[in-house]
Amino acid sequence: MKELSSELNPSPRPRSSDTPLPVERGWGLKFYHFPALLQKEGWLSSIYIGVDDAGLIKHLSSEAPAEAVAVESVQGFALPGFQNAHSHAFQYAMAGLAENHPIGSQDDFWTWREAMYQCALSIDPDQAEAIAAMLYAEMVRVGYTHVAEFHYLHHDKNGKPYNNLAEMGERMIAAAHKAGIKITLIPVFYQKGGFGLAPQERQRRFISDSVENYFKLFEASETIVKNHSHTSLGLSVHSLRAVDLKDIVATINQASKNIPIHLHVAEQKKEIADCLAYCNKRPMQWVLENLEVNERYNLVHSTHLDDSELKPLAKSGASVILCSSTEGNLGDGIFRMREYVKLGGRWCIGTDSHIGLNPMEEFRMIDYRQRLVSNQRNTFDGDAAAYMINEEVTSGRKAMGLQTENHFEIGKSFDAVIYNSQTHMLAETSEKNRLATLLFTSDSSRIIGTIVNGKWVVKNQHHREGHSIKTAFSKAMQQLKNR
Repeated sequence: MKELSSELNPSPRPRSSDTPLPVERGWGLKFYHFPALLQKEGWLSSIYIGVDDAGLIKHLSSEAPAEAVAVESVQGFALPGFQNAHSHAFQYAMAGLAENHPIGSQDDFWTWREAMYQCALSIDPDQAEAIAAMLYAEMVRVGYTHVAEFHYLHHDKNGKPYNNLAEMGERMIAAAHKAGIKITLIPVFYQKGGFGLAPQERQRRFISDSVENYFKLFEASETIVKNHSHTSLGLSVHSLRAVDLKDIVATINQASKNIPIHLHVAEQKKEIADCLAYCNKRPMQWVLENLEVNERYNLVHSTHLDDSELKPLAKSGASVILCSSTEGNLGDGIFRMREYVKLGGRWCIGTDSHIGLNPMEEFRMIDYRQRLVSNQRNTFDGDAAAYMINEEVTSGRKAMGLQTENHFEIGKSFDAVIYNSQTHMLAETSEKNRLATLLFTSDSSRIIGTIVNGKWVVKNQHHREGHSIKTAFSKAMQQLKNR
């Protein structure tokens, strides 16, 4: 591989010189060496990465730095950090608590929602921050380096706005910073209790009653985001059932053209039936006919689509955000991934309610469900693992409002998850089969650690702020007494 960093001057400069040391030559950079690093086009072997104090890649090459600088040699394969494109952080507090089903009962998404409301109504700002920090730290541990927080827990327990309208959003940002993960905060417009219905009392912490009041919340969130590094903003209406249809159009038309838009669509069959009864349109049909759906749009779940919806959605450039562990846990159904991909559709992953977190497990669930319903093994043509990881990283970054050309680039942040190259399976696997072995056989125990902005946040399963994060989380759980 040829030199990818700026050209290095081979003539040394005396260390005693008062002249500033040139970063592009290696001085002033933190260097890592990996036996292999994954780019879109495949594996690059024996790669040196040099990052500056801001965590930006300044050297990316198969050649060592020209100067005699320290290099950390890591016996691991570097993959791009994953994007978790759909998170409701507070729901981590109830993970595993809605699985006791009395004999003869009927339990589905709508009954699960009642447990979710109870959880939402019980959490104060300090607890919300502690829960989110623990969740985000776990995300980093399993390889996520950026999260999109689909945030609708806005008000106090009585449904009153905080003096700082973005109080709870700011707590999510604080949690992300403590956990060492980048965050795209997505304040959610939540207005109704269902199609044409007033909001329910147990939804009181979510509600903005008008477009005007939603944008007050949004603008307060925007101000907070501008004051924090590694933080960005997205816009969302929760779903068609949760906002008046005319207000959905007004909200999105008023939004900046430079930020991503996120929206739940067609998760449940009842949702589709209710939408048809209300406006004589299926949810995705209404979205495609009434909104200018394009690459800015990130449509969460999209589980139940017919042919008239699937084809134009795939052509629109929008991404579907699949949350396979949550969708399975809630009994949502199975997205038509096999057909969607053949139509050129874009997608990425999220963990939603956080009943599961490992990105490799999310990939496997997406693929294996298609195999089960099709009775075919080739959900994706060619190298399935390479396709899934490339698509998730590319579309996941777009969901965060980012644009990149490759997984790792000069001038971009060095965000990576490192898998142990010496484990029994990987050590004996060829480069051709390496990525498939990682995706289809690995669990989180094979991860050496995760690097965000050029620094180890998790190493050897230990988070650099793990003790304080876990202590605060334990205190919050003891206070909530819900477990």
